[in-house]
Amino acid sequence: MRLRLSDIARQAGVSEATVSRVLNDKPGVGQQTRQSVLTALDVLGYERPQALRKHAIGLIGLVVPELENPIFPLYAQTISNVLAGSGYTPVLCTQTPGGVSEDEFVEMLRERAVAGIIFVSGLHADTTASTARYQELKDKRLPVAFVTGHPEGVEAASFSCDDTVAARIAVEHLAGLGHTRIGLVSGPDRYWPVRRKISGYRAAMQGVGPELIELTLFGEQGGHAAASRLIDRGATSVVCGSDMMALGAIRAAEERGLTVPQDFSVVGYDDSPLIAHTNPPLTTVRQPVRDIATAAARALLDEIAGQPTPSSEYLFRPELVVRGSTGAAPRED
Repeated sequence: MRLRLSDIARQAGVSEATVSRVLNDKPGVGQQTRQSVLTALDVLGYERPQALRKHAIGLIGLVVPELENPIFPLYAQTISNVLAGSGYTPVLCTQTPGGVSEDEFVEMLRERAVAGIIFVSGLHADTTASTARYQELKDKRLPVAFVTGHPEGVEAASFSCDDTVAARIAVEHLAGLGHTRIGLVSGPDRYWPVRRKISGYRAAMQGVGPELIELTLFGEQGGHAAASRLIDRGATSVVCGSDMMALGAIRAAEERGLTVPQDFSVVGYDDSPLIAHTNPPLTTVRQPVRDIATAAARALLDEIAGQPTPSSEYLFRPELVVRGSTGAAPRED
């Protein structure tokens, strides 16, 4: 597309002479006016001149768990886009069972002189792990931010979905459909998100029915095993700690000859990409992933720039998304 100064000037609300000065990177133009011209370029679909393109100004580490749960790649993608938009190159460190540990990744990142590190659902979410590793980073003035959980005793910006509310609204949805034997499937309770879900579940179940809790390994296989046990215990519905666990719960129900949702209802958690296209489409509690990820990235960038940042955890409210995996409680014979 041929670049026309008149089109850019009209879009930006400035003179063609001003546009020319910006495109040639000349002085004498205010920062706000310069940004208006660059925005006009982007809106009109013009490619910025080479001299005006953002160049990488540093590295930022991004430590995430395994990527089998589709919610973590979404976190990584959103954070990476925000960082890259500010001129930083994200260095993605993906943990796998038996692979490089979080502490080893941090050491590698420090050797590369990263400007900061964002941790997504790392050891800071594990109540049994020491938070001294994070305090050491703070003591050495390395900016850090956390997603999903907050390391106790460490003054740092943390951003999480409110898991207590997530479990509560899931239970309230099922109770509203007439279910009283509502189970909870989640991972090990040493993790802060799991503890919060248990708290929300127990509070919501008061006056509804018995507590039916099965803790297991995260993932589809864990959800299948735990849901199987809950079905044997008489549960007619289940709240799951992730969408992947919910898919395992649906498989467990079907293997027992139950139809979802006519005989057994399932609620997931995350609202992972493509989860709306399962059979049946999964009712789930949506994490505001993009909002959480963007807030964490911007907080880290602010700290790197020397600006004030939060020193505690900020909780984001989840949203119930009703689809086809939940229905009225089956009639008792």
